[in-house]
Amino acid sequence: MATSTIELTLKIPDANAGQRLDQALAALLPDYSRSRLKGWIQSGEIQVDGLARRARDRVQGGEAVVVRATVAADTAAMPQAMPLDLRYDDEHLLVIDKPAGLVVHPGAGNPDRTLQNALLALDPELATLPRAGIVHRLDKDTSGLMVVARSLSAHAALVRMLEAREIHRGYEAVVRGVLTAGGTIDAPIDRHPVDRVRMAVRQGGREAVTHYRVIRRYRAHTHVRVELETGRTHQIRVHMAHAGYPLVGDRVYGGRLAFPKGASEPLRQALRGFPRQALHAARLKFDHPATGRPLEFASALPPDLRALLDELARDLAAA
Repeated sequence: MATSTIELTLKIPDANAGQRLDQALAALLPDYSRSRLKGWIQSGEIQVDGLARRARDRVQGGEAVVVRATVAADTAAMPQAMPLDLRYDDEHLLVIDKPAGLVVHPGAGNPDRTLQNALLALDPELATLPRAGIVHRLDKDTSGLMVVARSLSAHAALVRMLEAREIHRGYEAVVRGVLTAGGTIDAPIDRHPVDRVRMAVRQGGREAVTHYRVIRRYRAHTHVRVELETGRTHQIRVHMAHAGYPLVGDRVYGGRLAFPKGASEPLRQALRGFPRQALHAARLKFDHPATGRPLEFASALPPDLRALLDELARDLAAA
């Protein structure tokens, strides 16, 4: 079985103080399963402040963690050839423009035909990387740019860059409601206390910061540009809904469908029939993990979002 060695260095944040070591590491290294992390702890492949620890040991915050572990090829996800829109491709990384509707990795209800399956068909060596090199995710129905590592060294570097907020991700969204100005939402996010498939703003959750500014206002909607400072699950969707401006088409956080007063039938159809949350990862900017060369990518709005904005513009002009 093909194997490779991964080396990571990280620091336990103060916010994780009091957690079990395996819990703290699971939060910091979400691309690795809890069982895999526990195995590395038990085998001594993870050391804390230079010492081997037990999975149940409590962390204080501030500890230096070194991971030197052997990774076997992941054979759970099978290669499946699928078309991919590659925006960049070298021996260290890929940048992909993901279409809406493509699930990023296999899971409950989506056992195959995912981006991970497609990546393994594109490059079988990616089987030795966590989730075939995927270092950040987009929801199934969010379109746009993603970076994928092609080597363990690039994977480790990109994970560090994400944690250090050195990978800049810009989005465009259409929200319900008219924003008067841009702003920042600084509100912690955690699992919803009742519905575990949802996220929610919760005291004691993980830090989450979202910046937004207005691109164009319509009668009852706003086209916004959003920048992520952190990268929590469903962050933009949760934060904008929390602020009272849910994304158009969001079936989980969007609430009831609403129309502008006197909306035309074409606009009603466009809003009623929009098949997904109106969110697109439009910009990606970071330094190459091997060469340090600045890289910057842009992705045009896909046709469904463009058509929605055109209909909102026609409604505004007719008012």
